[in-house]
Amino acid sequence: MIDNVAVHYAEHGSGPALVALHGAGVDHREIEAAAEDFLPHQGLRRIYPDLPGMGRTRAGDRLAGNDDVVRLLGEFVDRLVGGPALVLGHSYGAYLARGLAARRPESVLGLALLCPIGEHTGALPEQIALRIDPDAYDDLGPEQRSGFDDYFVIRTAGTARRYRDQVLPGIALVDEAAVGRILGNWRIDLGTGTFDKPALILAGRRDSTAGYETAVELRDKYPRATLAVLDNAGHALPHEQPELVRALVADWIDRAQPG
Repeated sequence: MIDNVAVHYAEHGSGPALVALHGAGVDHREIEAAAEDFLPHQGLRRIYPDLPGMGRTRAGDRLAGNDDVVRLLGEFVDRLVGGPALVLGHSYGAYLARGLAARRPESVLGLALLCPIGEHTGALPEQIALRIDPDAYDDLGPEQRSGFDDYFVIRTAGTARRYRDQVLPGIALVDEAAVGRILGNWRIDLGTGTFDKPALILAGRRDSTAGYETAVELRDKYPRATLAVLDNAGHALPHEQPELVRALVADWIDRAQPG
């Protein structure tokens, strides 16, 4: 229990810890499903918390904004890991991960930002499908298809099942009032300095939610970052390009782990 908030999380494996933070409006199952595809299963302790107001983590009455969530996550990492961890975030989770690295750099071995959302958003491309397989909608109900189309630009039977099984269930658990309160105080104090440990910044060129320009702008804040803009991906990049993400994340982990 941290500040009257019991943080629910899933955990797999053993070894150096990696904490992965999901986006807004879902729960840990989305980033868990994606990351379990691209992270090594041996020699890495993989931790997936539900963010406050999402999944099975209630927001409590002391969390008034994103800065409070960053503080909560810092204490969560300190208590659960007991030392520095690799930190990975997708979308809104990447913004929180940046806050954690800025506020508690000693707790972060390395930082991976996938489709990061931040203080502002640059130009957004039109949401268009780059691939639609004939069986892409076979496992989706009619009421599920528009949400799938809004998120994925690579539309296959596999990405549709990922949306149905790991994205939609978390949407149903969101505490709209609590999340609205927290996101209403959006800005995180990131300081003015740089984060000089190994980092990875990935963006989808077809990302109509976060765009890719703001991700590119982060390069000077993270002087040890590998930066890649993937043409054949949107905001669901971790699901759409797992093989490319796997290679880039493996390089980041190698650079960030001591020894």
